[in-house]
Order: sequence, then structure tokens, then C-alpha cells
Amino acid sequence: AMVMIHLLFLHQTGSNNPLGLNSDSDKIPFHPYFSFKDLIGFIMMTMLLVFLTIISPYFLGDPDNFIPANPLVTPPHIQPEWYFLFAYAILRSIPNKLGGVIALVMSIAILFILPILHNSKSQGLQFYPINQIMFWYMVIIICLLTWIGARPVEDPYILTGQILTTLMLLIIISLILEFQKFEMI
Repeated sequence: AMVMIHLLFLHQTGSNNPLGLNSDSDKIPFHPYFSFKDLIGFIMMTMLLVFLTIISPYFLGDPDNFIPANPLVTPPHIQPEWYFLFAYAILRSIPNKLGGVIALVMSIAILFILPILHNSKSQGLQFYPINQIMFWYMVIIICLLTWIGARPVEDPYILTGQILTTLMLLIIISLILEFQKFEMI
């Protein structure tokens, strides 16, 4: 699905055009050049994964999954995959269950919505220094939330997760307002 979304955006806006100039003369037909390149990449990655699976099938697994289960106790190692840990930290930082679930879903949805909000002709961050700073703040906050999501639910991590969740919400709101300000220009 992500490949199809990538191809959709690539065909709508073109590739690496930060100035927003008309670059129709520089474009080449998509098929056969990019199709062949993508096919070679897909075949190589599939062969690498098959090779890894045949040689060492448990290499990408979690060793905690081999611990015998105790039906009376929840295992302490249960946590989502690493790429959802930031959302898990947001879920844990809100005491209300429904509010936590809504914040979790919105934190994942906002990552899909933010790129669509920016519709101006010039697409590079070098033309928007404030947005560039806010982008890197958001990257740092998501990395810290990912780290907090992997930590146990204890005193310093709970408060840190709540502070980082609030900061992420403020940055998202300010990014949306910043996008709207540049859209009016």
C-alpha cells in the first residue's frame, strides 16, 4: 500500500522539484525505466529476505516469545512493534482509556495527513526555515516518545510521556496553522 501511495504522489508532483518550476521537458516515460528499476529492487529485496529466512529463521524474531506462557500473569515484555512505540507512549500518557485510544489513532493519522496539507508550489524546506525547525522538533519528539514507549510504566517515564505528548500536539497544531498561513500567500 505504501508503494502505491508513493507512486501516486510521485506522478502527481514529480520527483525532487523544490522550486515548483515546470519540468515537463526533463521527464521521461514511467514505463519501462522506472518499472524495470522497481522490479529489480523488489527481486533483490525478496531474495535477501528469503535468504535470511532460510539461513537463520529466528534472526528477526523476539527471544522472549520462547518463554513458556503463564496464563495467570501478563508477561512484562509485551509491547507493540518498534514503529508503533511512539503511539503506545501517547496511549499510556492519557489516563482516560477512550481519550488514549483516540489520541493513539490521531497520532498515527496525523502522519498521513500532514504531507497532504502542504500544497504550495515550492516544496523544499529550505524556503520555510520555521517549518524546518518545527519538523526537526517533531522528529526529536517522536524519537523520544518511541524511547518512552519501550520503558516500563513507572514514575519518571509517565510524566515524560505526558509532556512529550503535549509538545507533539502543540507542534502539530502550529504546523497546521503555519501551512494555512503560507497557503494564503
